[in-house]
Amino acid sequence: MTGSHRARLAGEREGCRHGCFWTVPQRIDTLFGPGYTLVSSQVRPKFMHMHRVGPVSHIAAVKSADRALELLELFAAHPDGLTLTDVSERTGWPKSSSLGLLRTLQQRGFLDVSGSTGRYRLGPRVAALGSAYLGNISLAQEGADTVREMSRACDETVHLAVLRGTDVLYVAKEEGGGHMRMVSMVGRMIPAHGTGVGKMLLASLPPGELARLYPPGRDLPRLTDRTVTDRAAFVQRLEWIREMGYATDSGESTVGVQCLAAPVRDISARVIAAMSISVPEPRFTEDRVPHLFSILVHGVRQLSIRMGCPPEHLTLDPSTPVREVPVGVH
Repeated sequence: MTGSHRARLAGEREGCRHGCFWTVPQRIDTLFGPGYTLVSSQVRPKFMHMHRVGPVSHIAAVKSADRALELLELFAAHPDGLTLTDVSERTGWPKSSSLGLLRTLQQRGFLDVSGSTGRYRLGPRVAALGSAYLGNISLAQEGADTVREMSRACDETVHLAVLRGTDVLYVAKEEGGGHMRMVSMVGRMIPAHGTGVGKMLLASLPPGELARLYPPGRDLPRLTDRTVTDRAAFVQRLEWIREMGYATDSGESTVGVQCLAAPVRDISARVIAAMSISVPEPRFTEDRVPHLFSILVHGVRQLSIRMGCPPEHLTLDPSTPVREVPVGVH
């Protein structure tokens, strides 16, 4: 090794000893996936470039690990199993490479193979990992993080709630930066029929359960002048919510506050909670509604996936036109 090589190597070691930074685009990934940053009024792509002061100029994925994970995702989408030929055709990898990965995953219990058909399927180790993950997640803890990010994105109050009989129980809340404060708080219960989260949760119940909670012939309690108290009209509204996939609250629980709500689902795609963005009427303007709705949909999708819901069961589209939502001051 020449003197110049030794000097360069020493310099590189010194640079790394003090911490290396790379020029790869470091995407600020928070709530909305790769390449987005959260700001108070909009969601927009943004990239942060870091200056290189060390010898490394790129970060390379480990190819074999990446392919193994890709295989597991492939088998998750094909519960009937795939043969070696199927895998090679779908991935474009050589059969020799595919076979090596398949056998490794099989030996570790992540895949099973049928001796008669040669078809591979997901193995018991996958279920064990999934159970370990689900056993360690908490709706309140995971939800608090998502609620916080959503509130920062729109600078409004965001709630996460579950249904308890005819009431909703707030399990997470983050206030926006405005002067108006809502009466809701974590641990408090409010009649479900007047809130956006409550109507979203009630719309997800079987008809028999809804009839048990709200027997026919009984009016619902009035919370504000706008609360729907007629049971037949309320049930009709829930049918609309079930069809649209989201709920609204136009000052029906708190005077002067509008809100949008959407469901949170679990591993079986069952609705287990609802999230809402609550906005004072003067700020709930027509031009803001699509942006608020997009933040809401991305938030419930993120939390649902964290709770184990398969992404293909999350059908609410952030670009869906929001209908029948009064805007502005009434």
